[in-house]
Amino acid sequence: MFTVRKSRERGHANHGWLESFHTFSFAEYHDPAHTQFRTLRVLNDDYVAADNGFPSHPHRDMEIVTHVLTGQLAHKDSMGNGAVVKAGEWQYMSAGKGVLHSEMNPSETETVHLLQIWIFPDKRGYEPRYDQKLFPETPGQWTLAVSPDGRDGSIAIRQDAFIKAAKVEPGQRLEHAIEPGRGVWLHVATGATTVNGHTLQAGDAVAVENENSMEITGVEAGEVILFDLK
Repeated sequence: MFTVRKSRERGHANHGWLESFHTFSFAEYHDPAHTQFRTLRVLNDDYVAADNGFPSHPHRDMEIVTHVLTGQLAHKDSMGNGAVVKAGEWQYMSAGKGVLHSEMNPSETETVHLLQIWIFPDKRGYEPRYDQKLFPETPGQWTLAVSPDGRDGSIAIRQDAFIKAAKVEPGQRLEHAIEPGRGVWLHVATGATTVNGHTLQAGDAVAVENENSMEITGVEAGEVILFDLK
């Protein structure tokens, strides 16, 4: 079954310095029909204005993944990590028993566009940890960014969850096999694609369950993000 979630159906908040589109219930946006997909709890499409950002704030018992699409994001946390996450990079913070962090746009002129992803951990009370990686990408091929065991150099996450990304040019085709009992959430980050005949624009997504496979075809050059979840 393929269930399309259009970009315009998402929650929306504009705070001036931050414009955010919420795939699932978040902050003041609540939609009982869209609170999560399996262990995927948050998928926010965020635009943070130049010289602005999120001051230090707490998290706990959540696996937090950030993928920067354009611009850059400066990160600091109570574990002592300080880094700038640049366009194309993936950042991971396991909040565990509790952590403080800040996320700021260090540019004086450029908006940063990022995906903020929260996934429930497989249990509570872990020690917090951090990772950050840039993966080489070949258009028309999947890149494994996140996995439960860090396979193929991916970031190891504390959940049976895989995150794959691909740059897709017009006409290029990708396939993804779905194991029995698992579900897939595919988010179109940029560009446009078709997924098993469903046309998706940037910001659109599709939930896939009770299927053996799916096929993605590029319509406009862009990037797709795939979540394979138990």
